[in-house]
Amino acid sequence: MSYRSFSIFLFLVYVLSTAIVWGIKFDLSAVPEHSVVPKCISQYVTTNTLVVVTVRVGVGYNQKVDVEVTDNSDANNKYGHKRDINEETRLAFTTHANADISVCFTNTLDEDFQPNPQYHRMIDLDIDIGAEAIDPNQFEKLKPMEAELRKLEQVVQEIVDEMDYLRQREARMRDTNESTNERVKWFSLARLFDYFV
Repeated sequence: MSYRSFSIFLFLVYVLSTAIVWGIKFDLSAVPEHSVVPKCISQYVTTNTLVVVTVRVGVGYNQKVDVEVTDNSDANNKYGHKRDINEETRLAFTTHANADISVCFTNTLDEDFQPNPQYHRMIDLDIDIGAEAIDPNQFEKLKPMEAELRKLEQVVQEIVDEMDYLRQREARMRDTNESTNERVKWFSLARLFDYFV
């Protein structure tokens, strides 16, 4: 493999690996307890994937921020719940199903305070999925290049798993299309036979 091919390969792996790590910052307004509506952020994640959710909450007095992580599968799995977050908290889990993972926040105002735009807290959310969620301390005995190659190996394995999943979905869709075509054909023939008889 030439140097240029290897460079292109590493660039593609880097681009693909950065697509599975994301973060977001936003302000979460405080509301009274009786009118709390969660603000949720979702991301599709495949089954048996390591996910680490890191939440940093800014300063805000007379407010209580809670976070809950669930998915939208038939089982409606709950992966964690933290109450009254003040600084930083982490939730690590392995998914149980192919589903959208939802990280939902609420910011409840203390009883004695009325809603006001000044009552809000800054939320900094980072979600690491798959290879990016692996603890780097487990690679500390390896040389830097070996550690990077291990991470790249994980990323490539995730890409292979995703391609396999897409291939299975395509096969199911093809079977559904062929079945539908067969039914339409027989229905059309029956209608023609009924028309001429």
